[in-house]
Amino acid sequence: QSQPPSRSDGGGRGAVPSRGAEAHYLLPPGGQSKTHAAGPERGAGEGPDSDLQLNRQEPNKGEKVKEEEGSAAKRGCGNRRGEAVLQGGRGSRHAAKLRGLAGRSGAAGFPVCPKLQVEFGNLQDCEFVWFKEANSSPKDSPAPEGGWTQVGCERVLVPSNQDIGCRLKLRCTPKDGSRTGQAKELVSVATVEAGPGVCTFDNRHAYTLRAAAWPALRVVSYNILADIYAQTDLSKTVLYPYCAPYALQLDYRQNLVKKELAGYNADIICLQEVDKGVFVDSLTPALDAFGLDGVFRLKEKQHEGLATFYRRSKFRLLSSHDIMLSEALTSDPLHSELLEKLSANSDLKDRILKRSTSLQVSVLEDLANPERKVCVANTHLYWHPKGGNVRLVQMGVALQHLSQVIADVAPGAPLVFCGDLNSTPDSGVVQLLSEAAVPPQHADWSSSGPEESCCMALSSTFPPLQSACGQPAYTNYVGGFHGCLDYIFIQPQSMQVEQVIPLPSHQEVTTHKALPSVAHPSDHIALVCDLLWNS
Repeated sequence: QSQPPSRSDGGGRGAVPSRGAEAHYLLPPGGQSKTHAAGPERGAGEGPDSDLQLNRQEPNKGEKVKEEEGSAAKRGCGNRRGEAVLQGGRGSRHAAKLRGLAGRSGAAGFPVCPKLQVEFGNLQDCEFVWFKEANSSPKDSPAPEGGWTQVGCERVLVPSNQDIGCRLKLRCTPKDGSRTGQAKELVSVATVEAGPGVCTFDNRHAYTLRAAAWPALRVVSYNILADIYAQTDLSKTVLYPYCAPYALQLDYRQNLVKKELAGYNADIICLQEVDKGVFVDSLTPALDAFGLDGVFRLKEKQHEGLATFYRRSKFRLLSSHDIMLSEALTSDPLHSELLEKLSANSDLKDRILKRSTSLQVSVLEDLANPERKVCVANTHLYWHPKGGNVRLVQMGVALQHLSQVIADVAPGAPLVFCGDLNSTPDSGVVQLLSEAAVPPQHADWSSSGPEESCCMALSSTFPPLQSACGQPAYTNYVGGFHGCLDYIFIQPQSMQVEQVIPLPSHQEVTTHKALPSVAHPSDHIALVCDLLWNS
């Protein structure tokens, strides 16, 4: 097989999707609001469109208070973007901040997830009513609500084939216990479209119809393909020329990603190549509606990064310990020995220090047993086909950091290490993880040629780890390459694998030649497995 395609982790690959106009309105009980038209529709290529257009009240001027970035918002009061708005007395009124749904429009069979913020209320107490625009067919019964027919009463709506061609309307009534605010409505700009038919993940969902029962937990690792990489000329003409242009568009792919992730009913989801705008405007509101909270780590000088989501009914986030690997290598005394060995080759050292690769670390506490904690690591290692030596050093730094975090914060907690390691099963990185050591003669130390060769013995700070999903034939399948690059590593002393959700069949993957496609949103395939704590 050939080398994986070059997809840079450097800057200049595209612009971060703009967030677009937001609507902020107050809901005084019994009061009437003055409305005006929402902001202009977002232009093509600017990230997630708003497919619900909002009539909104001019907001009162309030003091904006920045919270710690990535912190979980208080239930019902904060949003999940690190920003809160104070509006008068806490008991004086209800406030809500809504945006249109991510995506160009809804598609039949795919969840429609509005982005909502309720202030001085409780999102879980709010009432939601969905309507579709009445069809003009004479067979249709007369529709109430002035031409609108009710089709749902949950926070998330999955349009059916009967809704194709219709606009949608959402009515939200903010509540906080016995107090109720004034209902407001959003109406979609576009109509519901037909879905793409059978997707590569549909058969996988048959294994994940229910969430894993405690004490099991379901883990997902998935590189979802950042928009800044999918929209380059290189991607369209060289990497994915077989993929229909519309299927590379962010809004189209996000519809698929959200349906796929929701259907896994996972407890922990580690994502790579997450555009900042996608995390804020699409994934966070969607997965929040399905019971998950999330944290985001932006790659330095980039517009994409890592995201970790966890089921809030099972876990509490105790702490985060994210690092940029190159920065930690030079600034943390923990890595002084490795840095000293690396200094023998200035060319390789300089190459490593230029990388912006990050490690996202989240320590979670099991709500059913607070004594039980788990350290969840998420990373996306250097991409270059000849960068095996760089990836070895990056993994060495990551393992040392993780060992220290566990010792300091949660002694004895098991490690669950997810990510796109850009490393095949015969690589030094996988050997370091699975055998706990790499000899100086491993070929990866000279992967970029003799001028950057740095032959050293490298040991892991952990006993040998187990690849929970084994070594599939491939987790990345594009026109010029296929191979196993993605992994979920666990400590077999602490956890065991209950089941691995089968990957799509080769026929499913290649129906449209390769990935991504109209039936699959990324060039990678999600890894999904159920883990059990060892007694």
